[in-house]
Amino acid sequence: MTLTKDTRMIPVKDDGTRTARRTRVARKRLPAIATRHTWVFAAGLVVVLLIANATVQRSILEPSYWPTLLGTLAPFVLVALASTVPILAGGGGIDISVGPTATLTNCLLAAVLFANGWTSIWVTLPIVLVVGVAIGVLNGVLVVFGRLQPVIATLATFFVLSGIALKISPNPVPATGNWTSKLSGMVGPVPGALITIGAALVVWLVLWRLRYVSTLKSVGGDDVAAFSAGVPVAKVRIGAYALAGLFAAIAGIALTAVIQTSAPSLATTYSLVALAAVSLGGTSLLGGIGGMLGSVLGASAIYLLQELLAGAGVPTSYVQFVYGLLLVAGVVLSGLATRKR
Repeated sequence: MTLTKDTRMIPVKDDGTRTARRTRVARKRLPAIATRHTWVFAAGLVVVLLIANATVQRSILEPSYWPTLLGTLAPFVLVALASTVPILAGGGGIDISVGPTATLTNCLLAAVLFANGWTSIWVTLPIVLVVGVAIGVLNGVLVVFGRLQPVIATLATFFVLSGIALKISPNPVPATGNWTSKLSGMVGPVPGALITIGAALVVWLVLWRLRYVSTLKSVGGDDVAAFSAGVPVAKVRIGAYALAGLFAAIAGIALTAVIQTSAPSLATTYSLVALAAVSLGGTSLLGGIGGMLGSVLGASAIYLLQELLAGAGVPTSYVQFVYGLLLVAGVVLSGLATRKR
């Protein structure tokens, strides 16, 4: 007689214990994911706002509208990127002069360089980028060696730059028929706005490969430990402000491409909006935690919210109120992520 083994599957009744266990595991994983990837909340918000915008205004789904959408979004994103770097460096590194730096770049291009016939990209681009970096270095020196609070130092720079921009361009000066005009539309198959954002992200990627970004975050996380390990904390933080000035100058270029004129007061309000975008993207205002992806998503979320409210006919005063709520929400979320770490 031959014995055979019965290999048939015997169904096991689920009394609800396994399902409940899976639910508990999933609930534990979600906060862990949000803690490791601080940009998750901003990404979800962008998706929701995209759907809401598509419902209110169908034009956002048309590819012909995307260059315009990206063009107006680019200055927001770039100013947010500029704000991110000093914040990551820690020490309360909030740079509120990034908006006026973008404004000064815009006025310098339109009212000084282009207006006097200096239209070559090989001349004007290096000039405005160097000016942006110089402003950032000045901020860094005031903070690091002048031992001023970053908010106070950059507030002083804020007023100085705003005054200079208004002096060189008291009235709007057209900025058409030059290389920035090409960035307002398509450059080959690529929207010009993506070139400006991509340029800043490429710089950040190069610095990441050179390990500057990890060094920056280590300084922001614990500057005493970083200094004890031989990290030149002062140079790293001055470099952070220099990068902020560089990215703000690129934001000024993107702004010029969109509005095609000088605007001595337009981008000054971007500084506070950028702080909301950075915190909404998961970057801790205490330093050391966060990154550029979160800032891009945070700025995109705020821009899409602004578009949604405008499309729904909501008054501007309510938009400012919503900005404040988003800033509070971002700070709370980044604080929770920091404590869980």
